[in-house]
Amino acid sequence: MKYFYSRYIVIESLIAELHNMDLSGEERLHLASLIDSSLHHTILDAVLSELSETDKKVFLSRLKEGSHSKIWQFLNEKVDNIEDKIKKAADDLIKEMHEDVKQAGRLK
Repeated sequence: MKYFYSRYIVIESLIAELHNMDLSGEERLHLASLIDSSLHHTILDAVLSELSETDKKVFLSRLKEGSHSKIWQFLNEKVDNIEDKIKKAADDLIKEMHEDVKQAGRLK
């Protein structure tokens, strides 16, 4: 699925690590889905924590509409350096997930 932040976030290295693990296709797909979901929730949390209650409603409305350009226009008007804040939240989570995947690989 294409999210409004997809152009800023790269998880291919994490997915590649999953492919190096001794997992069934179903397990790999499930873990990739969990990674995607965790990342999505982390980014939404990072964005929502920067917005007022009124702006949260507007953001969620724009998110529901699915217009990426309207979402970015709104966020850039309301939050300074929102792209950097989204990238940082995502990078921190991806780094943590890399460590989790490495540790899981060692446990097998």
